[in-house]
Amino acid sequence: MRRRFVLYSLLILTIQVFAVPFQGGKGLIYVHSANILKKGYLDASAGTRYFGKIASFGESKKAYTLWVVKCCLGFNYGLSEHVELTFAPVLYQDTNKGGEGFSKESVNFPDDLFLGVKFGSFQNLESPYVYGGRVMLRIPTARTHNIIYEEYTAGALEVQISGLLSYFSNVRFPNAGWSLHVNLGYLNHNDVGQQLTETPDDPSPQTMSSELLFGIGALFPAGQFDFSAEMNANTFLSRPPVTAYSREYASYLTGGVYYKPYPWLVLQLGIDVRLLSDKEITNTILSPLPQIDFPNYPSWRGILGAKWSILPKALRVTDEEELRRKTRDRRSILERIIEDQKDTEDAEEELSRIKNERQRVEQELERLRKMLEEERQKDE
Repeated sequence: MRRRFVLYSLLILTIQVFAVPFQGGKGLIYVHSANILKKGYLDASAGTRYFGKIASFGESKKAYTLWVVKCCLGFNYGLSEHVELTFAPVLYQDTNKGGEGFSKESVNFPDDLFLGVKFGSFQNLESPYVYGGRVMLRIPTARTHNIIYEEYTAGALEVQISGLLSYFSNVRFPNAGWSLHVNLGYLNHNDVGQQLTETPDDPSPQTMSSELLFGIGALFPAGQFDFSAEMNANTFLSRPPVTAYSREYASYLTGGVYYKPYPWLVLQLGIDVRLLSDKEITNTILSPLPQIDFPNYPSWRGILGAKWSILPKALRVTDEEELRRKTRDRRSILERIIEDQKDTEDAEEELSRIKNERQRVEQELERLRKMLEEERQKDE
């Protein structure tokens, strides 16, 4: 039954083209853990984030359901004890900029590519706090940028630098207890001179747009299920021009459920709910933005995802195989203990033999000394 459920879940994710709103690795849906993958470990992640609403463009135009779907695939590799690499292409992105169906104008296929390096697992002995940092590059491989209801991007090479802090209630077994994670980041859009719309006369960024990013979240393990709650917010330090979508402050509360049917697989379900947003200052006359009462940020977003381990292969075993492996390991350990005990007994016997031999030699020497002493007395 469990195998069938996992198969159906993966099939649903495949139909939705695979996407996640983060770049995989350890952590929650958005907030990253300061811990990293172990050296030689390779994980993959996939899923989808989506939002839909009936959009009206006025009496002269027909209303339709506006969908915005983001689809990504991520790979994370533990390079060393404190370094992890990330390769995360965005496979699919709705643009809602003309065309019907899956035309070139209406979707990005593929979208942008994320490359990153994460430094983490820095921890004092027996301390519940773990520290780390993260550097991410967004490489503009998509056809269209500046997309409604998605994070702002202008189609230039972007750089994000983040500091990571995690607290684990169970120091010796971090995955067994609840944990708290905090991320603080700076994002530079490097967008000076970028054309944000298809109209040449529209204003373009004259200074580099930048954002301050904040995230805090907690994870609560409960057997095969984990639960998380997190809050994410972004605020512009330097705003892009009015031709940019999503140029105001916004924050979201995210709830997540993680199902772990096997040690190597995690299925994720989450939902974003908008908490606060700044006064909307985006130019709502921009095409194809709907009527003025249509918000610049989604009021909700659905999330489906999955993570699975690729390396080492030992992680992808059944419960029966794992039990057999542990039995073999215990038998091997017991045999080593018995062998070590035998070696110890043999060493004790050898030590006793040497001790007896030394006593015998000392007795022989003492006997020889007495004989020499007696001979000398006779000569006198």
